[in-house]
Amino acid sequence: MAFELFIAKRIYADRSEDGERFSRPAIRIAMLGVAIGVAVMLVSLAVVLGFKHEVSSKVIGFGSHIQVLSLTQNQNYEMMPVLTNDTLIRKVKKVQGIGRIQRFATKIGILKTEENFRGLTFKGVGEDYDLTFFQHCLIDGKMPKFSSKEATNEILLSQKVAGDLGVKTGDKIFAYFMGEESMRARRFKVAGIFATNMNDYDKNYVITDIYTVRKLNNWDEEMSSGLEVTVDDFDRVDELTRKLQFIHQGTDRNGVTYGVYCIKDIAAHTFAWLSVLDMNVVMILVLMILVSAFTVVSGLLIIMLERINMIGTLKVLGATNVSVRKIFIQFSIMLVGQGLLWGNVFGLLLCWIQQRFHLVSLDASIYYIDSVPIRFNWWLILAVNVATLLISTLVIWGSSHLISIGKPSETIRYE
Repeated sequence: MAFELFIAKRIYADRSEDGERFSRPAIRIAMLGVAIGVAVMLVSLAVVLGFKHEVSSKVIGFGSHIQVLSLTQNQNYEMMPVLTNDTLIRKVKKVQGIGRIQRFATKIGILKTEENFRGLTFKGVGEDYDLTFFQHCLIDGKMPKFSSKEATNEILLSQKVAGDLGVKTGDKIFAYFMGEESMRARRFKVAGIFATNMNDYDKNYVITDIYTVRKLNNWDEEMSSGLEVTVDDFDRVDELTRKLQFIHQGTDRNGVTYGVYCIKDIAAHTFAWLSVLDMNVVMILVLMILVSAFTVVSGLLIIMLERINMIGTLKVLGATNVSVRKIFIQFSIMLVGQGLLWGNVFGLLLCWIQQRFHLVSLDASIYYIDSVPIRFNWWLILAVNVATLLISTLVIWGSSHLISIGKPSETIRYE
């Protein structure tokens, strides 16, 4: 064992209080500063990742990753249908990285009870539609088996709309739709009630079968409001959106022009808010790393002052400035290492408790979720630890140059 490491370990393990009135508290404070800083960084990182995952998952659950929509309006300022036939589906599937493709159709209507009414967008889906998202958000009732071949006369309502209208699962409710010449009515059964806590969607959408919506729009089975497309890798969603722009050139047989939109554009305000969270967590990481480095350097300087006689003695015995600096650098790295250990234990334990028991709740009407979300990314956690260690080591190395100041004959007589 090198003598620098040996002496560093002796200083670190020294529990004596004689002549060390300040060094032990300084060591504890420095270690505590690193531990708290690391814990705050890990909790902040896990919370931001959790927010981004939960909120983006809800937005994507309603609108998928990419949508192929009509850009052409009819005389009533409604969007013309897209021809979602097998030809278009094959063109979309040819793009590498595309996952699930599902059709949907929409129609504006009014749900009315004896006491109240609500204007909503009826979103029709078929058997090819993935309802896993709504299944996870279902709080009452059951998931209907929506079809593109026949009417089910069942709907999924949000908890907010059901509460405003005063209906529950199993109730029958009339819906009214404006036709080209007259008002048309349909009677639906409330099959299930869901709650996503995304007010922009919960208060505006009701889910039913695509067959009914097509009939209300006077569309045939090849016509839909658009396609919802999922991608295998969300990081490539912008790239794949650009590639899909060329799946249909010009207009179709109905004179409709197609457009392709990424979910980041459709829900731009939500993803802009999530981007702001990234900047916040970066600022927290920078500040906590700087605080951790400052506390370690403060402790190091106190130790150096209290050990100045030892420094002079080592120099008199032939130790170079480089060797003495190595002693205190290695001592400080031990200090940072223990702080990192306790910071990881405490921070990850807090995250696990919140993830498991949801102790910290939120106002779902504001934050879209009812408790603070937690999501672990072990590569980012490792990166935080490595960055903290490297930056602390760099600052410690710079501070250790103070050992070179002063002559051995002067430092050995220091009281």
